[in-house]
Amino acid sequence: MSARRFDAGRAGYFALNGAIVTFLLAPIAIVAVFAVNPTPYISFPPVGVTLRWFEKFFSSEDFMNALWLSLQVAVAVLVLSMLIGAACALALARGNLPGARVLTAFFMSPLMLPAILTGLALFQIYLLAGIGRPVWGLIMGHTLVAVPYVLRTTLAVLHNFDRRIEEAAAILGASPVRIFFEVTLPLIRPGVVAGGIFAFIVSFDQFPISLFLVLPKGETLPVVLFNYMKFDLDGAIAAASMVSIVMAISVVLLLEKLIGLKAYVKL
Repeated sequence: MSARRFDAGRAGYFALNGAIVTFLLAPIAIVAVFAVNPTPYISFPPVGVTLRWFEKFFSSEDFMNALWLSLQVAVAVLVLSMLIGAACALALARGNLPGARVLTAFFMSPLMLPAILTGLALFQIYLLAGIGRPVWGLIMGHTLVAVPYVLRTTLAVLHNFDRRIEEAAAILGASPVRIFFEVTLPLIRPGVVAGGIFAFIVSFDQFPISLFLVLPKGETLPVVLFNYMKFDLDGAIAAASMVSIVMAISVVLLLEKLIGLKAYVKL
């Protein structure tokens, strides 16, 4: 049997992908090392292993209050963005609206603007309207930048949607409401859920908008971490980052449980 010929192109492809993956994962590896390193600074090689920074994070009232607020806001944004994004996607894909492409670009525009400008603009609007900075205002701000993710993924599913399935259900006597809940909604669920997962992660890690819309003693976790780093920089920051990473991974695993990663990848 002759030896397999060396494929330089294939080897270069795998080497490039390996380099990209290494570049993307290297910061996470550094943060993980920092989180379990006994010293209050990054050192290589680590001098030992400790959980003192995780203990400091979970025993801090400020960190726990901020984590709880971030979770509450992210869950609210998840629900709102899924409802609004899915409704907008259905209207744009099937409503025969004039200027549908312009409307799609309009709904996607929050992703094109720097988030810090969006936060400043919302702060000015709330201030002029006399609203102040309530929690629901923070939720609205996060929802504004989260809806485009649900809209995009749902539109991707609707683009390949076979309307003949709905027509078959109608011929068999199903009402429009029953068709929507038993045919349309289950088929577009992968796009809606995938977009909702993105919305949750974007809201939980949102800093620029939160910086303008939170109140003292009512800050989200990214803002608390930012303020903490002004005066101290130790492993508690890395521990908080690892908690956020674990939560993001947990959300992806939830996606796998709900719809399967294969459906997610097809989007």
